[in-house]
Amino acid sequence: MNARTHVSADRIPAPELERLASDIAAWARELGFSGVGIADLDLGEAPQRLRAWLAQGRHGGMTWMERHAGLRADPSTLVPGAASVITARIDYWPAAARAAHEVLADAERAYVSRYALGRDYHKVVRGKLQALADRITAAVGPFGYRVFSDSAPVMEVAYAARSGVGWRGKHTLALARDAGSMFFLGEIVTDLPLPTTPSASEHCGTCRACLDACPTGAIVAPYELDARRCISYLTIEHEGAIPEPLRPLLGNRIYGCDDCQLVCPWNRYARSAADPDLAKVRHGLDDATLVDLFAWSRADFDTRMAGSAIRRIGYERWLRNIAVALGNAPTSVAVVAALASRADDPSQVVREHVGWALRRHAASAP
Repeated sequence: MNARTHVSADRIPAPELERLASDIAAWARELGFSGVGIADLDLGEAPQRLRAWLAQGRHGGMTWMERHAGLRADPSTLVPGAASVITARIDYWPAAARAAHEVLADAERAYVSRYALGRDYHKVVRGKLQALADRITAAVGPFGYRVFSDSAPVMEVAYAARSGVGWRGKHTLALARDAGSMFFLGEIVTDLPLPTTPSASEHCGTCRACLDACPTGAIVAPYELDARRCISYLTIEHEGAIPEPLRPLLGNRIYGCDDCQLVCPWNRYARSAADPDLAKVRHGLDDATLVDLFAWSRADFDTRMAGSAIRRIGYERWLRNIAVALGNAPTSVAVVAALASRADDPSQVVREHVGWALRRHAASAP
C-alpha cells in the first residue's frame, strides 16, 4: 500500500491519542483481527541478532534479507517520520481440513502447510489493515502510514513481541498464550505517536518439543533457525535442486512444514479461522494424492493456484517438490508411472528430482 501524506501527527493531544489507541483495538477486532498491540520503533537487540544470523549464512539464498537488513532495523526508512507500529494478528487454522497428522502419516498424500490451504493471506491481511487505516483516517484525518503483511522488510515477530501480540517462540515464530502460533501478522507503520501496549513475556520455559520434532534439525538451538535446513525454506524459497541428503527427510511435505507448530503445547489454544477466505480449503489440497497433483499441467497449476500463496513458487518448484515426495512414497505402479511420465520434463530441475525418485524406487524393488 502507498504511504499517505499526513497533515501533522503532533497536532493530536495526548488524551485523544489514548482514546484513539483504544478505538484502534476495538476496530481491529471488528475487522476480524484476534489481537492488536502498539510499539514504538525501538527493536532492542533484534537487529543485532538479525545481523549475526545473516553473518552465519543461515538465510540461505534469501539474499534480499541481507540487502534489506538496514530497512528492517529502521521502519522510518519505509515511512518518513514513523513513530509507531500497530501489529495485528488474524487466526488461520482451517478447522474443516483433514487432520494434519493423518495427512502426514499417509505417504501417498501431499502435505500442504495449513496456512496455505485458503486464499493468499497477503491479500486478506493487507485488505483488513487498509480498512483499519481508513477507520483511523476517518477519525483523525490524513496521517502518514503504510500497511504490511510479510510484504516488506519489517521485523514482524520482534514488533509482535514489543507490542504484546505474542512472544518469539523457540521455533522463532510468534506465540500467544490464547492463540498459539497459528496466526498471520500484519503491521501499520505510522507517524502517529500512539501510546504503546505492554510487551509480551516469554512462556516457552524448558519445553523443547519444537526442536525435537523438526524433521531436518533446522531449529539448531532455542530461538535459532538455520533456514538452509528448514523444509518451509527448501520447498518455497529455495531455487534449484534440493540437497540430496535432505530429500528423504521432507517426507510428503510439498509446500511448507508445520511440525514444530503441531507439537507446540500452546497450539492447544490455536483458534479456527473466522474469515471465510482463510477457513475454506481450496481445491481439496488438504487431502490430495501426490499422483493426482503431479498430473497437473502448467495451465492447471496457474488456474487452480490463482489467489493462493502457493502460486508464488511457480510450476517448476511445484513439480520438483512433488517429485521428492513421490520418491519418498511407497513403491507402487501408480507412483512409478507418475514419475516416469515426467522423466523427460523440459525442466532440468524437475528431471533431476524425478530421476532421483525413480532410482529410489528401483533400489527398493524386490
